Amino acid sequence: MMSKQHTLVVGGTRGTGRVIVRTLAEEGHIISVIGRRPPTDEEGCVSGIDYWSLDLLDEKRLDAALSEMIALSGKLTNLIFCQRFRGEGDDWSGEIATSLTATKKTVELFANQVDGNSQNSIVILSSVASYYVAEEQPLSYHVGKAGLTQMVRYYAVTLGPKGIRVNSVSSGPVLKEENKEFYLENEELHRLYRSITPLGRMVTSEDIAHITAFLCSPKASFITGQDIVADGGVSLQMQHSVARQLSDQ
Repeated sequence: MMSKQHTLVVGGTRGTGRVIVRTLAEEGHIISVIGRRPPTDEEGCVSGIDYWSLDLLDEKRLDAALSEMIALSGKLTNLIFCQRFRGEGDDWSGEIATSLTATKKTVELFANQVDGNSQNSIVILSSVASYYVAEEQPLSYHVGKAGLTQMVRYYAVTLGPKGIRVNSVSSGPVLKEENKEFYLENEELHRLYRSITPLGRMVTSEDIAHITAFLCSPKASFITGQDIVADGGVSLQMQHSVARQLSDQ
């Protein structure tokens, strides 16, 4: 009988990360969460989950937190990254530090505690901005996401011999608990997103959570180094075709 998976979700206290935590907990995972601060009950704190509040760039505290998690719940099976830079000041240095440097440090700490005798998975939430230009996002966001996509490929090759699979999930704007009211109040924009998407709706946090759960499962045992694009088919269309479609409305 397969033992329970111990999964660490970095950035699992809000948004899609919180939905991933909830989804994996329902599937029987033992969950540890790292966030800037623990969620309140009003924000949807998931019962039975162990939370650590820390700065990902504090390597000593991060190392200590991983040791505490392992002592409490056993070796980690899966590592999921949902964090992004939301601070103030220099968005370039902040994004690079949060998206790339912190991810690198955490992956290396995770890999050091893996014994290679079991299936392990790393899943990184990225963005289609790693391929395309989203004018509403700064350059730092694009470079950070593109860096994550290449990091996935690199670690898939170098960590594969240790039994660690590494994949990412990319999407455009995600419909989640925190922004549902915005789209309800801006139905014209919501309708526009739906109209240019072949599947006829926006991607949701639940969609991302289900893909993430699959990538952490034995059903994805031979998938590594891949970026799963969850955009409902938007990026398959020529921009000119979309423009003609909109001009006919």
